[in-house]
Amino acid sequence: MEYHLAPIADVAQELRTSPAGLDAATAGQRLTEHGPNQIADAQQKTVWQLLLRQFTDVMVVVLLAAALVSGLMGELKSTYVILAIVLLNAVVGFFQEYRAEKAMNALQKMAANEAQVLRGGQAGFVPAADLVPGDVALLEAGNVIPADVRFVEVHALKVDESSLTGESANVEKTLDALPAGEYPLGDRLNLGYKGTFVTSGRATAYVVATGMNTELGKIAKSIQTEETATPLQKRLATLGKRLAAAAVAVGALFFVVGWLRGEPLRELLLVSISLAIAAIPEALPALVTIGLALGANRLVKSQALVRKLSAVETLGSVTYICTDKTGTLTLNKMTVEEIDEAPAPPGVAGLGIGNGLLTAMALNHDATQGADGHWQGESTEVALVEYAAGQGKEYARPALEARFPRVAELAFDSVRKCMTTLHQTEHGVLSLTKGAVDVLIHQLDANQPAAIADLERRADAMAERGYRVLGYAGKLLPELPATVEPATVESGLTFLGFAGLIDPPRDEARQAVAECKAAGITPVMITGDHPATARAIAQRLGIVNSADAPVLTGADLAAMDEETLRARVRRVRIYARVDPAQKIRIVQAL
Repeated sequence: MEYHLAPIADVAQELRTSPAGLDAATAGQRLTEHGPNQIADAQQKTVWQLLLRQFTDVMVVVLLAAALVSGLMGELKSTYVILAIVLLNAVVGFFQEYRAEKAMNALQKMAANEAQVLRGGQAGFVPAADLVPGDVALLEAGNVIPADVRFVEVHALKVDESSLTGESANVEKTLDALPAGEYPLGDRLNLGYKGTFVTSGRATAYVVATGMNTELGKIAKSIQTEETATPLQKRLATLGKRLAAAAVAVGALFFVVGWLRGEPLRELLLVSISLAIAAIPEALPALVTIGLALGANRLVKSQALVRKLSAVETLGSVTYICTDKTGTLTLNKMTVEEIDEAPAPPGVAGLGIGNGLLTAMALNHDATQGADGHWQGESTEVALVEYAAGQGKEYARPALEARFPRVAELAFDSVRKCMTTLHQTEHGVLSLTKGAVDVLIHQLDANQPAAIADLERRADAMAERGYRVLGYAGKLLPELPATVEPATVESGLTFLGFAGLIDPPRDEARQAVAECKAAGITPVMITGDHPATARAIAQRLGIVNSADAPVLTGADLAAMDEETLRARVRRVRIYARVDPAQKIRIVQAL
């Protein structure tokens, strides 16, 4: 079933569940049927597997064969030397990879390990690994969503899906089934995904997929491929085979020549074998392993974990680096970088608040300030209030709220696309509205001096530079309405200004891009974010040098066959609104 297209009642019927949740017996049966809600790691190795892997290299096998022959011929000194070198090689490789496995296990344990569910109508916590399809999950701000879910009840719910989709702005979730059609993951607004983060609000949801059947699990499955040899491993294997063949050939040639000259057979055999063994560079595997281990340790100091030692060498063969945007090239923190303010309207100016836009940014939000002074809440709202406070102490929220306490509000919803707060003043009630520009400008007073067309042009110009644009407007009411409704407080507004937000690039990212280019490596940005935002960040970082650089979207990729994609992929440096499966397709095309 396509859960995002189905009504809630049909979802419940398909999952054979109800709002009260599953009973314990049914949950146990489904756990046996579906398995634990965990992402299987095909690459995880046991201690013995890690140890045995150190003896599978062709050069090591050749050395072990040489040690065996030396021992059989009574050359114990040579045998001990060869075995010591093989053992040193194994110890260095084993401990390097064992430490990496332990570090990976520690990182995996940091994931959510408990989930709150309804079972038999009773709320309680269970291990996240025990969740099954049909469970009713209870979610609130601060939770990591433990499985793929279909929301059945939401209250101002926003989710950070940047880890899965690359969308830097938090996503507001809804309940309604979507119209028939194709939707990328980021547009399935009634679904939540395993591993994403609830930033605000609360929700009740049906678990629809667990473990490897989740979107996160599908990604893990798609990148779990059979281990392949690195270029260095291939070259060493070829060298080992050639050296072994050459050693045998030299020994055989020496034996034949000596036999033709009438030399004693026993002496000929001993000398021929000794010559063959001497032709093998016993120290080469150990030297290679030590060199790779030193490289791995240098990478660890740069916060890069090397799980398999032989992978270090492949870094020297890199031609393209395909990277996500959000949190990798950027800070994963929305920031106000640009504002476009209008003169304060007469009614607002008479309140003595100075800048109407900054006042609205400071007051119109639901972020909360912790005891340590840091703001908490939805990332966009935190960015807005922090920007206002940074423009002067008179725009700090505590001071403004003391002067203009909030007396009512209309929460943001996806239909109205705006939020309104009402504040008591000496001259009446100040109504401040924040929302999507395309909606807000049509709620302005018909006598607004700035024409709607001009406001749209200014907002579009800001959006083309990669900003997420929010508009602010307000009006002064004589008193608090008996019923606070959108028709009353969100009409006849006076424009206050725009705020442009973006997830800014990391300071070190531009240098990294420049160093990659200097080394002959081509950086490619692949993100789930919007094309304009992706292009703006790519241009800032130097991935592209033109404001009209081509961008391929997920929809474009879906319409391309493999041959067309291979023809385009070498010329495109930015991909936007793509899902995880398409990211793999791009890499394979390269």
